[in-house]
Amino acid sequence: MSHSSRRRFLQTASVVLASGFTGYGFDTKPEKLKLSFSTLGCPDWEFPTIVKFAVEHGYTGIELRGIQRELDLTKTAPFNSNESRAASIALMHRNGLQFVGLGSSATLHFADAATRKKNLDEGRRFIDLAQQINCPFVRVFPNNFPKDQDRQTTLQLITSGLLELADYAKHTNITVLMETHGDLVKSNDILTIMQAAENPNVGLVWDVANMWNVTKEPPVEVYEKLKKYIRHTHIKDSKMADGKLQYTLLGKGEVPIFDAINKLRNNKYNGYYSFEWEKLWHPEIAEPEIALADYPVVMKQHLLK
Repeated sequence: MSHSSRRRFLQTASVVLASGFTGYGFDTKPEKLKLSFSTLGCPDWEFPTIVKFAVEHGYTGIELRGIQRELDLTKTAPFNSNESRAASIALMHRNGLQFVGLGSSATLHFADAATRKKNLDEGRRFIDLAQQINCPFVRVFPNNFPKDQDRQTTLQLITSGLLELADYAKHTNITVLMETHGDLVKSNDILTIMQAAENPNVGLVWDVANMWNVTKEPPVEVYEKLKKYIRHTHIKDSKMADGKLQYTLLGKGEVPIFDAINKLRNNKYNGYYSFEWEKLWHPEIAEPEIALADYPVVMKQHLLK
């Protein structure tokens, strides 16, 4: 082989290797997808079982929403002491997993001083825990708006609660995320709050199904309004059966969930696609061994096609 031919060969080979070319016998690692699931979907599992299942089924993250039906994570065995937290962190690291979010029960729409303090105190405890275990997000929410409270007042209370928690988190790397949940599912209401609560430590959990099931706003339009604030997603599917909402395995329902996933992917979303299987609240739906195993299979088929 001449010097010039050899040089061209080496240049071609380097381009092939750099581009991750998979043909002609080159073996490359498969793309690591940012898939996680909420522990809401496996309410009776111990933490080691959760970790083991995640690894076996190709997840790279775990979203914590209670352990063994205890929703206050600060009271659970894996996280209630320095020693147990260190052991839980080590278990995650050994298995190549990340904590992707803590789901608190902090609800921000209450006006009553004592109730409001209780909820904000929970938010602060979860921010502390997130910092201790290197978890980037703490989820808070509204639920059903109080019927005896003016809607605008409710929106203002949620906004001020977000800002108060953001101020608590300002010297940390924790972002407080409001979930699209309960009565806060109209994109214009959400946008109003997020604009008023503009802060480096405030963001949004986009629960696509929560919104679409109520408003029927197309996810591609919702995304365009809210994309600036989306840091995390909850992915699930559902359909109406006998006049009632019924959760289904992904792709088996009526939610245009793949429209949302495509929009996120096409716009370079770099957060987690977190499966929220609401087994704790809906014991009649499929067991976690079925639903949590099905989700990564469907997502990989869609995202890697």
